[in-house]
Amino acid sequence: MNTHTLRKSQHCLSFLYRRSLVQCVCECGYPLSLHALWERQVYIVGICIAVCGNFLISISLNIQKYTHVRQSQRGTKPYYTSRLWWCGILLMGLGELGNFAAYGFAPASLIAPLGCVSVIASAVISVVFLKETLRASDILGGALALTGTYFLVTFAPHSSPHVTANMVERSLVSWTFLIYFMFEMLLFAILMYLYKCRNIKHIVIMMILVALLASVTVISVKAVSGMITETIRGSHLQLTYPIFYIMFIIMVTSCAFQIKFLNQAMKMFDATEIVPINYVFFTASAVVAGILFYEEFYGLSLIYIIMFVIGCLLAFTGVFLIARARPRIKMDRVFISMGQIPGKSCTDKVQPQSDDSKYGTLASKLTCNSGIQQDEP
Repeated sequence: MNTHTLRKSQHCLSFLYRRSLVQCVCECGYPLSLHALWERQVYIVGICIAVCGNFLISISLNIQKYTHVRQSQRGTKPYYTSRLWWCGILLMGLGELGNFAAYGFAPASLIAPLGCVSVIASAVISVVFLKETLRASDILGGALALTGTYFLVTFAPHSSPHVTANMVERSLVSWTFLIYFMFEMLLFAILMYLYKCRNIKHIVIMMILVALLASVTVISVKAVSGMITETIRGSHLQLTYPIFYIMFIIMVTSCAFQIKFLNQAMKMFDATEIVPINYVFFTASAVVAGILFYEEFYGLSLIYIIMFVIGCLLAFTGVFLIARARPRIKMDRVFISMGQIPGKSCTDKVQPQSDDSKYGTLASKLTCNSGIQQDEP
């Protein structure tokens, strides 16, 4: 390196704190290396935030599960009066906030599949702390999910366009997104007709409705998070544009309806069915939204796309194996039908007293008209 080039590089580095990184790199004449280093740092920050957020969510879910089980066994106060339950809710909020922030640093097609971290961590925590049974399918599913996560982190797009108000406005009127949005609206209307008018309560219909709303949620969340990130960076104030508040309203509305349909599905179907199907559909919708709206796969080589798809399939399989046929913990009080006891004509239901030392023991409660005397505790 000659003296002129050395002085030029030193002059460039002295302006790093006063000028934007892109302008400084262009003056140096080395636009690829420094810019790629900056993008990689931002990419790693997004991954770390997403992983930490999903880990907090898994802790929150297990805390809430433990609180429900404990309150059900005690049979005293409602679960929402427990401080431990509120701690779980607080951790859930922090985890979701982390996921929200991660969309401002990394592509949506990467952040959404990293949701499998929550499933893996939740399975491990439930085995260690809640003493649930460790199955062979859990070990295999965890290994496949971790392998898929490695593929996703390695072969996913490492950079995404800076989300600005002008960029969001251009993407909203692009013909690719308009065709995609019209297709989504038509499919959503058909599924709503089947669900509401024809009363078809199939799990696939419910999960596709949630996924269609999730696609809109991902687009709006990344738009809002990206514009906030750009504002914090100091490049340009994005909060003065009307599109920011429009996307914020869309984000809140789509999240509310997504939660509504997901809760309706949870009432009708088992969680072991909901978790893997929802993860697969949500991830697929998020990846498609990132490709069409934010052009995150633009310039990505074919081999990287193939390996990314393989990573998604491995993560899907791992989540399915972890959630498949997982035993449920009964949290409702047990009711015993007296009509099912031989020699009994009574068909009423008896509820065990929670203050009984033999609470939950069937033999201590089935003494009605049986001729077996039992002392009162």
